[in-house]
Amino acid sequence: MGFVVSKKVGNAVTRNRVKRRLRHLVAALNAPATADVVVRALPAAAAQPERLADDLRDAWARAFRKAAAC
Repeated sequence: MGFVVSKKVGNAVTRNRVKRRLRHLVAALNAPATADVVVRALPAAAAQPERLADDLRDAWARAFRKAAAC
């Protein structure tokens, strides 16, 4: 698992907070297949943290659906 959090998200404290939240949320998700996954956090991840869990869950499911279709 890798995380990309640019400086547009905020200062170092904000970026690290977003990464910690993402690590916590990803630990609870099940990967249906073995894969290397990179999560890119957009500026809204810091501005609207209440949406982070839902957005990650939706993107996770969509990515593995696309991978299964290949």
